[in-house]
Amino acid sequence: MSDQHFDVLVVGAGISGIAAGYYLQTRCPTRSYVILEGRAGLGGTWDLFRYPGIRSDSDMWTLGCSFRPWKETRAIAGGPAILNYLRETAQEFGIGNHIRFGHRVRAASWSSDRSCWTLDVEAGPDRQPMRFTCRFLYLCSGYYDYAQGHAPVFPGAEDFAGRIVHPQQWPKELDYSGRRVVVIGSGATAVTLVPAMAETAAHVTMLQRSPSYILSIPAENRLAGLLRKFLPERVASWLIRWKYVLLGMYVYRLCRQSPERAKKFLRDHLATELPPDFDIDTHFKPHYQPWDQRLCFVPDSDLFRAIRDGRASVVTDQIVRFTRGGILLQSGRELEADVIVTATGLKLLACGGIRLQVDGSVIDPGQCLTYKGVLLSDVPNCAMCVGYSNASWTLRAELSALYVCRLLNEMERRGHARCVPRGAAAGPTRPLVGLTSGYVQRGADHFPKQGAEAPWVMNQNYLLDLLSLRFGKVDDGLLAFDSPGI
Repeated sequence: MSDQHFDVLVVGAGISGIAAGYYLQTRCPTRSYVILEGRAGLGGTWDLFRYPGIRSDSDMWTLGCSFRPWKETRAIAGGPAILNYLRETAQEFGIGNHIRFGHRVRAASWSSDRSCWTLDVEAGPDRQPMRFTCRFLYLCSGYYDYAQGHAPVFPGAEDFAGRIVHPQQWPKELDYSGRRVVVIGSGATAVTLVPAMAETAAHVTMLQRSPSYILSIPAENRLAGLLRKFLPERVASWLIRWKYVLLGMYVYRLCRQSPERAKKFLRDHLATELPPDFDIDTHFKPHYQPWDQRLCFVPDSDLFRAIRDGRASVVTDQIVRFTRGGILLQSGRELEADVIVTATGLKLLACGGIRLQVDGSVIDPGQCLTYKGVLLSDVPNCAMCVGYSNASWTLRAELSALYVCRLLNEMERRGHARCVPRGAAAGPTRPLVGLTSGYVQRGADHFPKQGAEAPWVMNQNYLLDLLSLRFGKVDDGLLAFDSPGI
């Protein structure tokens, strides 16, 4: 089995991997690179999820890449439109030529003697073993398990006479028109599914254990159309992108620094969206502070409109068990259902489930600290892309890719083959993603941690990261460069 060697090997062909490909070929043109994607197509999240109504939960001017601005006026786009955008982006810049589909990385081992990573890969449907080597490994595989979502065991599920589906494994043949649907959950997936399914279902009930903060935003950006009439496309797109960056930062800051004020704003907004007799405090008053979990956005009030029209309803209660005809609740009420959708969240998976070793020692990502939210402590020539939890994933994915390119160029300029973050101070650590959402808490122990101070902190602030990752010094004294040039 012969090895295939590249200067940089990127794992994953979603938004992060596509951004990595673009910056590697524009900022490091002399470096060879390959993108290994375990699935049959690119797009990551947007190729995986096919449930009704799938859409962005960030505006498209920040979810889209800065080097290929989103050109439509729709701020919140559907999954098929996003997937098409990513395919066109990869094709336009020739990134697709570097992608190997159906290549799943199982293990990656670093050798200090060779200053090289060796990757064990399974290729194709028959899982043919292959081996790749690279000088630098960039993990762009996202943060959740693509094979399965979080699926709690519900008592009596085997007694239910209807269909039970999970959004992550949505069956193409499912016909729910004219049927009673219960969607279990209150997060972004649930608030997307409910209005979409309510268009043809007999009725859709969103069954939640506890509420989430939800805010309606316009689906169309009228400012985008106006600016494009008077300004060059790139200038207009730059202004719109920064509008959303700054607006998102303002909303997040308001929620964190003035939570009571934010709560009042969100509740007052709901009062204008829902019927006068609707019990807002029972169904839309969370027990946590704003932005302890991601704020759910609904375009053009579609969820609230479905509730007003009587096509959808919200029930806040605990599940006792599934029954033959639906779900028995703690209150004693039984929800009738023909289809139950378990929008119960994601299952986190660090580093794409790849088994990492350094000089024969197994690396537990959960024991590593993250350096600037990009590199892993004491792991040579390895970066990991993790996006923002309070803003668009792409904003940080691009900055991470830019930083990796700056680091590679610095190594080449200095004639070094290895770079590793050292000197992480002992002390209190925090989870990498500071949300209280169930899916985050369940997987937090398996992900790298962040420390108490820079550079071992992962900022949730685009401006700080812009200064640090794009314009800050690469060599700050905590990166150990060694080994003669390649």
